[in-house]
Amino acid sequence: MSSEPGRVLRDPSHATPTGWSRWLPGLRTLQRYEASWFRHDIGAGLVLTTMLVPAGIAYAQASGVPGIYGLYATIVPLLAYALVGPSRILVLGPDSALAAVILAVVMPLSAGDAHRAIALASMMAIVSGVVCIAAGLARLGFVTELLSKPIRYGYMNGIALTVLLSQIPKLFGFSVDTHGPLHQAWAIVQQVLAGHTNILTLAIGASTLALILVLKRRPRVPGILIAVVAATVVVGLFDLAARAGVSILGPLPQGLPTPALPIIRLDDWMPVLTGGVAVALVSFADTSVLSRTYAARMRMPVDPNQEMVGLGVANLSAGFFQGFPISSSSSRTPVAEAAGAKTQLTGVVGALAIALLLVLAPNLLQYLPSTALAAIVIASAIGLFEVSDLRRIYRIQRWEFWLSMVCLAGVATLGAIPGIGLAIVIAVIEFLWDGWRPHSAELGRVDGIKGYHDIARYPHARLIPGLVLLRWDAPLFFANAELFQRRVLDAVASSPTPVCSVVVAAEPVTSVDVTAADVICELDDALRVAGIDLCFAEMKDPVKDKLKRFEIFTRFGEKRFFATVGEAVNAYLEAHDVEWVDWEDRAG
Repeated sequence: MSSEPGRVLRDPSHATPTGWSRWLPGLRTLQRYEASWFRHDIGAGLVLTTMLVPAGIAYAQASGVPGIYGLYATIVPLLAYALVGPSRILVLGPDSALAAVILAVVMPLSAGDAHRAIALASMMAIVSGVVCIAAGLARLGFVTELLSKPIRYGYMNGIALTVLLSQIPKLFGFSVDTHGPLHQAWAIVQQVLAGHTNILTLAIGASTLALILVLKRRPRVPGILIAVVAATVVVGLFDLAARAGVSILGPLPQGLPTPALPIIRLDDWMPVLTGGVAVALVSFADTSVLSRTYAARMRMPVDPNQEMVGLGVANLSAGFFQGFPISSSSSRTPVAEAAGAKTQLTGVVGALAIALLLVLAPNLLQYLPSTALAAIVIASAIGLFEVSDLRRIYRIQRWEFWLSMVCLAGVATLGAIPGIGLAIVIAVIEFLWDGWRPHSAELGRVDGIKGYHDIARYPHARLIPGLVLLRWDAPLFFANAELFQRRVLDAVASSPTPVCSVVVAAEPVTSVDVTAADVICELDDALRVAGIDLCFAEMKDPVKDKLKRFEIFTRFGEKRFFATVGEAVNAYLEAHDVEWVDWEDRAG
């Protein structure tokens, strides 16, 4: 879009919508739909279907529910998101990142009962949907930004490891009954050493995995479809299920999902609620990142709050139609883009194609081997691991790297849901740490440089006898108020000359709470006893407004608040007959 130099014009179609259209982005897209997009969306939808079917079945089994429910959790959410989702190209459905979280709730509670498993998983989807919708309506789309990149890497690497370990037994042709990644890893080693590996099952699964990973480098090639079809043909042609004990999917139920309210036991509610909230956090974190990535690529801004509502509605619809929690897909969305998708009609076509498959040919995939489905999930889990950027983080800031490792260890040792809880706690601690123990600096004048600068960085800075300039680089609140008081008093105590005035350079101070305000009053009392004035410079007007509400501004008076540090220094020099001294004279 052309514009005059120095200006960027916004597309009027991207203006913030009002009324009903705000909540139905799909209808807005339909109103502006161009005929030339239709063939692209139809073609991309058919290509996408080749991934949606095997991936949906695979992620369902990885989540602890029968494979058919993975297709149910694909059809309805795609249709719902096409109506309420703000992104034109995002593909939603079952995802490997959620599999470990769902499995952690479903497996111990269901005790092998498939009907109870899907009821639990469906209720998790409903809880996740309600949480996402409520957060979106409350405009809390920013919350996932509180999780720093190293922390996200940590819990996603932990989840990837958990998913990987849960699928290796299927790849080898045996099962393990233990829970938790460490126990699972040891059980897998024991089973292999005991000779329980089905060599033919492993050969089929490993070949499928290798083919998927090789073809993954070519987005336009349906690698998963090719690998799955090859494995299915081999197993069906040679009847390996009966002859060699290769586990297969079996015939799927014919027909479409019907609305059903999941019923769970009263004592199941707490783990389901916890798991649903964890799913909401993980799914929106992934969805928001992927959505922003494609929004920037397509130059179509996406409202994160509407994205949260769209994800919530999709999960809610999945829960009421015998599905389980879903998220955006970082593997299927690029396929849709590479196939030429223009709008969410691509997802609608994919959903309708799966529906036709269930109605007309439900037995088409009955010879699909479970080891091939495990290979699909393992390939996706491998894609979740982040290594290269962690190397960069290790090089530039090691404490954040080890923070990521703690999150990974938390998921690996405690499990997916407690591990994610640990990640959130660490994120909050990390968020508070910079404000809890912030940087501060005593300031002086440096020859040849305008302004006032940290005397620790400029050893030859000059000071004014009797004046302490202290810059506080954080908001003032309950966690750091006492530290602020100590640093001011320490600066006064270590001054080379008796102090007449302390000026706090408060430009970095963005807020003051009640606790900090009381500490300021205590500090003023202590300094006043010693005959020292406490003043502030460059304080922001909103912070001054708070001090006025706290009745502190009246106590200090306008004369102790200066617009700039320079103005405060000039006022001091006018009132005192002093000369600048070198910082290096401080010790003497």
